[in-house]
Amino acid sequence: MHDRAPQLITVGVIAEAVGTTSERVRRLLRSRLYIRPAAYAGHVRLFTSDAIAHVRRELNAIDARRAVGDR
Repeated sequence: MHDRAPQLITVGVIAEAVGTTSERVRRLLRSRLYIRPAAYAGHVRLFTSDAIAHVRRELNAIDARRAVGDR
């Protein structure tokens, strides 16, 4: 009857998973308020693994818009 505690991840883990810098992920998270932390450990924001997919999708959309603008 013991439930496992949710595995929470930091901005650094998200950045590593999507292959970008922590600073780029932090900027994205500041502008996409629907991607919210699940918890805090002091000042550190902790996210569920769903945040990886959200961040990846947003970064892909940004990169696609930039590619269109470069033409």
